[in-house]
Amino acid sequence: MSARFSPEDLLACYRRGVFPMADARDDPRLFLVDPELRGILPLDAFHIPKRLKRTVIQEPYRVSFDTAFTRVIEACGEPHEGRPNTWINASILNLYSALHRQGHAHSVECWDGDRLVGGLYGIAIGGAFFGESMFSRATDASKIALVHLVARLIDRGYVLLDAQFHNPHLEQFGLIEITREDFRARLKQALKVPASFYPPALPDQSMGMGSSGKTGASSVNDTPAGTSSVNGSSPSGMVTRSGSFTGAGAVQRITQIS
Repeated sequence: MSARFSPEDLLACYRRGVFPMADARDDPRLFLVDPELRGILPLDAFHIPKRLKRTVIQEPYRVSFDTAFTRVIEACGEPHEGRPNTWINASILNLYSALHRQGHAHSVECWDGDRLVGGLYGIAIGGAFFGESMFSRATDASKIALVHLVARLIDRGYVLLDAQFHNPHLEQFGLIEITREDFRARLKQALKVPASFYPPALPDQSMGMGSSGKTGASSVNDTPAGTSSVNGSSPSGMVTRSGSFTGAGAVQRITQIS
């Protein structure tokens, strides 16, 4: 693929239902993938295994959104036991980081104190979220990140969560395979949906650039995503000032429709 491939070209690929990969982490070239069978996680039938549900509610990690995008994608690209090579190369890191700065790419992070222990990232366009990769350095960290992502997507009006390929690890969450034609039809409808990854700013929030770099997305009074807020939470205590769910709130939001 041409070195002049731009972030705008990348968005156009996603709108057509294709996405880039590299043969290896050290290979600078990219190629486009258009799977004959596509893995998706139906948002209206997302399943949280019973043990994981208890863990999410216990909140073993602090969950945040878009606070460490580059660190998440770098961690997803690291080789590890059982996966000595990955497809996330420098070109992918640069392209997705550019889309993150533009507000199209997002990350979910799990923290144990100041240590990043898990997370995932992907692209949001219209009512579709294209999951790219996830990583975990502590028990259930990537799974907890996924649960919080799904709760936010449901709450913010998304209708399609693309997982790209069949993955045995994702079967526990209700992963299904559909044909390329079916995926394109669903994608066409999802792109028409005016979903938003962030809720509207609250009246007393600063309209300047928050820590996430997005106008109106946060203020100095925001509670970290995934934690409860005594002063700024909703009456149910399930949603923080920044619109993110507590662990119990994330589980409740998902089970309301699944």
